[in-house]
Amino acid sequence: MRHLPITSLVLASVLLLSACTTARTPEQRIERDRTTFDSWPADVQRQVRAGEVAVGFDEAQVRMALGDPDDVTTRTTAEGNAEVWTYRDRSPRLGFGFGVSGGSGGSGVGLGVGSSSGGTQAPRLRVIFTDGRVSAVERAGRK
Repeated sequence: MRHLPITSLVLASVLLLSACTTARTPEQRIERDRTTFDSWPADVQRQVRAGEVAVGFDEAQVRMALGDPDDVTTRTTAEGNAEVWTYRDRSPRLGFGFGVSGGSGGSGVGLGVGSSSGGTQAPRLRVIFTDGRVSAVERAGRK
């Protein structure tokens, strides 16, 4: 019975994190604009459904595959201007801690649960547009 409050706290934290992650899926975005999706070639539909983008995609295809970007910037080079859409890893984090202490006739045990909505994370993907089409896709490497 002593573990009931701890278990309740852990379950409440997990439920809270689940409620905070309202990121829409490609399927949900497709259903929102089925007519546009159905007008694209089969290979583009397959990639969008998988949440992938490729060189040559237009902005609507990228938005349907990945959602709205976290940041939009302009890059100016000798070749001209390019628009850069940055997507960050914003997955929620959950952490647990456990501690035991004792001394001088007493002892104690503690358990901690921490959660985060993800905060600002490093970029995981950059999509570069030139003349309204994807000209490059940069994926962050994993170490």
